[in-house]
Amino acid sequence: MQQRRLGETGPHVSALGLGCMGMSGMYGPAERTESIATIHAALDAGVTLLDTGDFYGMGHNEMLIGEAIRGSVSRDRVQVSVKFGALRDAAGGWIGYDARPAAVRTFLAYSLRRLGLDHIDIYRPARLDPAVPVEDTIGAIADMVKAGYVRHIGLSEVGPETIRRAAAVHPICDLQIEFSLISRGIEDVILPACRDLGIGITAYGVLSRGLISGHWRTDTASSGDLRIHSPRFQGENADRNLALVEALRVIANVKGTSVAQIAIAWVAAQGDDIVPLVGSRRRLQLDEALGALDVTLTQADLAAIEQAVPKGAAAGERYAPGQMASLDSERGG
Repeated sequence: MQQRRLGETGPHVSALGLGCMGMSGMYGPAERTESIATIHAALDAGVTLLDTGDFYGMGHNEMLIGEAIRGSVSRDRVQVSVKFGALRDAAGGWIGYDARPAAVRTFLAYSLRRLGLDHIDIYRPARLDPAVPVEDTIGAIADMVKAGYVRHIGLSEVGPETIRRAAAVHPICDLQIEFSLISRGIEDVILPACRDLGIGITAYGVLSRGLISGHWRTDTASSGDLRIHSPRFQGENADRNLALVEALRVIANVKGTSVAQIAIAWVAAQGDDIVPLVGSRRRLQLDEALGALDVTLTQADLAAIEQAVPKGAAAGERYAPGQMASLDSERGG
């Protein structure tokens, strides 16, 4: 397995990470045995980075990962990245965000218990809490680094100003943010700011939640699938976006690869400081994603991909309007 370093201060991790969110029902029902088998297959293939959030499945995802890695791999061969802060109610609804220092310490304690670990490799606020200065949040995590409960600090979905303010408190190893062929907003300001500061990128949504995987169809989503609320998956937007997928499929066929592999390889080709996260829920999906590491894109390939899926070609925003308004990463420089 190829490795990449997360920023100038972060750990060396596998060139592809496994995003585990979908194993806890966020995209509809998931099968526990297959989820654990998929995590094991990823570790066996040399994937070292597992990404989760303490609010995925309301703790279920952390417990699943804890069960999967317990006794299956030595601790120094797996890096667990955890996002925290989202608040949920008993019905599973989203009711706000909390990144106060006391909340940081509490969330971390629960995550360590659910994962069965004595430390978390990368700990990050999932979003900017508008009621709490980011310096306070990062300072609280820095205290946990000193105490040995956290190894590295990351950020998620924040803009350049917040990134700089956070980095002034403690070294930041990476920014986790959506980045794909149809979500390229970071290229203008956020990615240059991270590179100026020596901060890496862990890119989620590299297949736009399956939309540009080459496998998704408008009739495949279940009632429990969060994607039905995404503008890009709805009505005419979905039809226009799937037309982009078909243009990409022509290139994939010429290369002898799948659409998903082309899309993942494109993200990986944007810089050695970028680590794509793939949300494989099944071993078959994982095998396909891992195959992207063997895909070499030439300058001619990249030009053809750009022509097939130009920047800004996606129809619809990546989140619903309310969520977009709350994203610090969408507020410009």
